[in-house]
Amino acid sequence: MLKNRRSLLILTLLLAIGMVLGACGSSDGDSEDAEGSGSDNSNGEEAAGDDFSVAMVTDVGGIDDKSFNQSAWEGLTAFGEENGMEKGQGIDYAQSTSDADYNTNLNRLVRSDYNLIYGIGFLLAPAIEEVADQNPDTNFGIVDSVVEKDNVASIVFKEHQGSFLVGVAAAMKTESDKVGFIGGVDSDLINKFEAGFRAGVKSVNKDIEVKVQYAGAFDAPDDGKAIASNMYSQGIDVIYHASGGTGNGVFAQAKDLKQNDADRNVWVIGVDRDQHEEGQINDTNVTLTSMVKRVDVAVQDVSTNAMNGEFPGGEVVEYGLEDDAISVATTNEEAMTDEIKTAVEDWKEKIVNGEVEVPSTIDEVKEFEDSL
Repeated sequence: MLKNRRSLLILTLLLAIGMVLGACGSSDGDSEDAEGSGSDNSNGEEAAGDDFSVAMVTDVGGIDDKSFNQSAWEGLTAFGEENGMEKGQGIDYAQSTSDADYNTNLNRLVRSDYNLIYGIGFLLAPAIEEVADQNPDTNFGIVDSVVEKDNVASIVFKEHQGSFLVGVAAAMKTESDKVGFIGGVDSDLINKFEAGFRAGVKSVNKDIEVKVQYAGAFDAPDDGKAIASNMYSQGIDVIYHASGGTGNGVFAQAKDLKQNDADRNVWVIGVDRDQHEEGQINDTNVTLTSMVKRVDVAVQDVSTNAMNGEFPGGEVVEYGLEDDAISVATTNEEAMTDEIKTAVEDWKEKIVNGEVEVPSTIDEVKEFEDSL
């Protein structure tokens, strides 16, 4: 009898130990499943919740630069509105205050499982190349540069074409036969703006003087204001800027001069977006026109294609006048006279038809000027 009781006790203890071990095993398994079903997107599939998501990293100009970055965010916002998304829920941005932020912001968005991540501006190209190489299952877009990776779409524009047309407008508007160009960073990209502008001016009048200066940054409005002050003091009456947030200082200087002398002839040509609003002062406006570069259209277009499974990875996607992705603003109807608008349209037709090949480098613009 005692032997049977001992056997029963041992059997009971063994069963109890087995149940405890089984419970521990189930607990570990549930924990692994929970971690596995979170936001990990290492296999490149859609983000948590199976929703397509897109984000962008700004350059140092910031999201409210009233120019390039702002246009990109407007395009992403439009994409979001079309697809029931809003900031923080399907679309988002990370703002950079210095170039040291580029890799950090890109990697943070990768960890947040965005399906497509844009780098806005050529300054982000090295960071995009590095992060894209480290994360082959995530898609990226670089604006204004080319990164040769299968998971990167390179989005570029024919800025020289639009710059040529605003050069025509500047040449027809100047009263002093002196115009200026203020660039951000002296680079191949901004040289395209300069080349097109100079060619457009000279096409109208070879004798017009074109003064060029680079600020060395896209986020230096104080420098932009100082350069513009110097140019206007030399008799220049039209300045075209391709300098992102630095251009805010150009507008500020023109408005200051107009405020002090309402009859003074000072104009600014905006860039990327229609910057008519930036030139408003009292009942007048110093924005002659703007070279509108539809970064918003490109970002929205590529995002839609990516969501539909047609991401142009490894491709260079170029937008120009023929795509209505480059245009000239005519918001200031008083300043942009019918004569100027007609001339701009005539030159646009010649460019689109291939009658005029607009130079895109400084060397090419010198050859172009010699041929006039």
